[in-house]
Amino acid sequence: MAVKSIVYNKHTFEVSYEIVNPEEKVDVIILHGWGSSKSLMQRYFHLQMGGFRHIYIDLPGFGNSSCNVALTTEDYAEIIRLLLIELKSSKDIIIGHSFGGKVATLLKPKLLVLISSAGIVVPKSFKVKLKIALFKFLKVLGFSSLRSKFVASDAKELSEVMYQTFKNVVDEDFSQEFKEFDSKALLLWGKDDTATPLSSAKKINSLIEDSTLEVYDGDHYFFMNHEKDISKKIQESFSDTLNINKVG
Repeated sequence: MAVKSIVYNKHTFEVSYEIVNPEEKVDVIILHGWGSSKSLMQRYFHLQMGGFRHIYIDLPGFGNSSCNVALTTEDYAEIIRLLLIELKSSKDIIIGHSFGGKVATLLKPKLLVLISSAGIVVPKSFKVKLKIALFKFLKVLGFSSLRSKFVASDAKELSEVMYQTFKNVVDEDFSQEFKEFDSKALLLWGKDDTATPLSSAKKINSLIEDSTLEVYDGDHYFFMNHEKDISKKIQESFSDTLNINKVG
């Protein structure tokens, strides 16, 4: 494990990362989802894609990376962009799972790989809307200490800074950002995903002009059982990108 000090907006972030196959020339950058860390992604992919230099990153506030100020997705992307400059990365391939998919999209790699990406707003159920309304009512009465009883599971036990960050990013509509992405994208999804449903994948697929959707058995973490096939698809897609560039 290594750490770089990244200064952004007058704040210093200690960003933890791990490099696998450091001698390789083509980069694959792997970004985890909300509440996760680089160690989860590394566990499943470090033995795959042997011809690439892997860069696994703990997003600020997760794993071994620090965060002392509330951030937006744009802030995360800028911090990671600064880190990649330090690491002399060419941003060949960026893989983003869930929340990491939004960050990956903003970084504009040559090949964008979205694994069950967040970014499409799914209408809240009546039950969730009721919980939000009840909490707002109790907050007015001075019972904000009951927050943990009402917030989403992804937000429980968060520090105040990370809870504010969660509120900043949880309901972002990234439709325009997906539409403006102008390179090749590979969308990989679990057909039983309830966190970012398959309908979100189909919407992103329609928004990104040069995108391909592959659906697997499984839920939001389907990649844990399909890492070999996923890695093969990524390698094939990147090869296609190189061939297109040669023709152009």
